[in-house]
Amino acid sequence: MSVLYAIVTGSPVAARVGVLVEAAQAAGWRVCVVASPDARKFLDVPAVAALTGFPVRSTFKNPGEPDLLPPADAIIVAPATANTVAKWAVGIADTLPLGLIIEGQGKGLPVVAVPFTNDAMAAHPAFRQAVATLRGWGVTVLFGDDVIPLSPPGAGEDPTDRFPWKLALEALPPPAAAG
Repeated sequence: MSVLYAIVTGSPVAARVGVLVEAAQAAGWRVCVVASPDARKFLDVPAVAALTGFPVRSTFKNPGEPDLLPPADAIIVAPATANTVAKWAVGIADTLPLGLIIEGQGKGLPVVAVPFTNDAMAAHPAFRQAVATLRGWGVTVLFGDDVIPLSPPGAGEDPTDRFPWKLALEALPPPAAAG
């Protein structure tokens, strides 16, 4: 069975990664969740681990330790914060999620990203350039008002129910084709 890494970064939306996990499992994927250190603040880690059957990884393993997750056949990065998108586009792999994303892209794995930030951060030229760079490299980047409209900073809006988890999954090839 093909393995999907669901990589979540530091946004309240990360708390709903179970929506993606359940949809991906129904589509035939084995799912592993990898969370940035800030994403862990929003996750019910034991519940996510129980749902996937794998530990939620957030940090690099020590040398010589076995890897607790099977190798990925595809990656979804959602929600992808502005910080993650910018670092990824310049090759910074200072966290396990970024290291896995960059390595997976280098291996030619299908990668889908759903950036999620506020409209002020999304307006920054470095963020816009990073999105364009990732798209130019063949990463499927689902971003824009047609995907999920952005809000002004501090709007207090809760976008978790309208986050496009299933759209991200639909952007991947089917599990057999990816693996």
